Amino acid sequence: MLITTRFAPSPTGQLHLGHAYSAVLAHDFARANGGRFLLRIEDIDGTRSRPEHVDTILSDLRWLGLDWDGDPVFQSQRLPLYQAALDRLKGMGLLYPCFCTRAEIAREVAASVSAPHGPDGPVYPGTCRALREDERAARIATEVHCWRLDMAAAVGRAGRALDWHDAFAGTVRAAPAIFGDVVLARKDAPASYHLAVTIDDAAQSVSHIVRGRDLFDATHVHRLLQALLALRVPEYRHHALLTDAAGRRLAKRSGAPALAALRAAGEDGRALAETLRSGSLPVGIARAKD
Repeated sequence: MLITTRFAPSPTGQLHLGHAYSAVLAHDFARANGGRFLLRIEDIDGTRSRPEHVDTILSDLRWLGLDWDGDPVFQSQRLPLYQAALDRLKGMGLLYPCFCTRAEIAREVAASVSAPHGPDGPVYPGTCRALREDERAARIATEVHCWRLDMAAAVGRAGRALDWHDAFAGTVRAAPAIFGDVVLARKDAPASYHLAVTIDDAAQSVSHIVRGRDLFDATHVHRLLQALLALRVPEYRHHALLTDAAGRRLAKRSGAPALAALRAAGEDGRALAETLRSGSLPVGIARAKD
């Protein structure tokens, strides 16, 4: 088996040290095993993705001394693949249109005495799952909607316990029901993260998915989609996260140090990559969090 990994950033902002750590680990695992390292730009969020961020991502990775195989792949050029998967799931009777707004969902959750919570917060209460087919058809023609996976029906369709393997956690029994009826096609995008990443990893023959531990729970949903769509199941390596001096996970929204700023300040990118590899991170900037 040819070892294939990937780094798949979203061009919605600049890369930071946490991204660099994940990219270095994915790159090095592939190279150490004589495999391929792919670059995929997850740019289907049309309201937030920016072309200038793509250029910065490429420059940052080169600055770190990382190279990739082939041309970068852009999710915005792969929409037919996602639509085909959605059509297949619709044909199985596993998707339904949801017309609820966030405010409506929040009100219904707040009114519930015991609303269940999943990894992403309160679980969708299933309001639109109970709509009649004729009402769905009439509303689809005039109302903005997303498409949700009927989780109970999907788990039933899978028909058996689903496992996946993580290099650090070992064998994991998939428990996708904790997410409730997840969105697979958003109102403002042709596919959700869950659907697009699962389809792309399979289409690109990614054998080992190296990504942060913050995405560990999402793998439960991805494993279910792999079973429903008869896709190959990769190996997973969910690595520790980098945090700032206060113990907070590095993220764009919290102002994590941008690689572009470090590059502009004359920092040595290759030296930074070596520091990330060694585990001796810059004091006061970041550390690995188990």
